[in-house]
Amino acid sequence: MTTDSRSYNEKVIDEFRGNNGAMSGTYADAPLLLLTTVGARSGQERTTPVLYLADGERFVIFASNGGDARHPAWYHNLVANGRAVVEVGAERFDAEVSFTEGAERDALYARQVEVNAAFGDFQRRASRTIPVVALSRGIGR
Repeated sequence: MTTDSRSYNEKVIDEFRGNNGAMSGTYADAPLLLLTTVGARSGQERTTPVLYLADGERFVIFASNGGDARHPAWYHNLVANGRAVVEVGAERFDAEVSFTEGAERDALYARQVEVNAAFGDFQRRASRTIPVVALSRGIGR
């Protein structure tokens, strides 16, 4: 992640936390959550703003990385550690992580494209199938 994108993310995170998830500007009406993962190599916590799709009680996120050929760092962290903390609005919880596949993955991705056409562009640009990850509230919520 470049210094510019890190600085941008920090501003988004600060606004999100300062306003219990209410955002202005680009994210004013966007379904946005904060995803905290543990770095696969560093072991350090990393928080990233991520757009999501509500699916019942699950929060579905897409490892699009803007259509880049590489998966975003947060995806590698989830694969390596299988755990995350999610912040949605004023709520914060430990999330159970599941990686969708096949028809379920395709249906969720198609729903996301209906909501946000940019995700169709991301898939066309990427030289990979964009992973779709479901986050659920952990046991004992």
